[in-house]
Amino acid sequence: QVQLIESGGGLVQAGGSLRLSCAASGRTFSTFAMGWFRQAPGKEREFVAAIGWSWIGDTIYYADSVKGRFTISRDNAKNTVYLQMNSLKPEDTAVYYCAADSKLSMRPDEYDLWGQGTQVTVSS
Repeated sequence: QVQLIESGGGLVQAGGSLRLSCAASGRTFSTFAMGWFRQAPGKEREFVAAIGWSWIGDTIYYADSVKGRFTISRDNAKNTVYLQMNSLKPEDTAVYYCAADSKLSMRPDEYDLWGQGTQVTVSS
């Protein structure tokens, strides 16, 4: 069974840091695009960051709202993708989801496989 399992969420004060992990199982995801998205209450799911694979190196995209604060990375040996979140703000509060697809995209509707999500709450 192919699964994505997120972990690392929690409660943190503004200015703090968290590192989210997304562990993939059931197949190798080293050549897949992996994305992080988030959804706050009453809002649509939005793009956060994505990392794609190619022979010449990974391609990485960030949402403008997290650029310079968040870093996406992957450890293919562990079949895991990470989202390091620094300088967190209350507006970063959301459920964070990881997703996988064969093509790199910033659109959530283009990802086929999703994790269950992990809550991130940033207090002011």
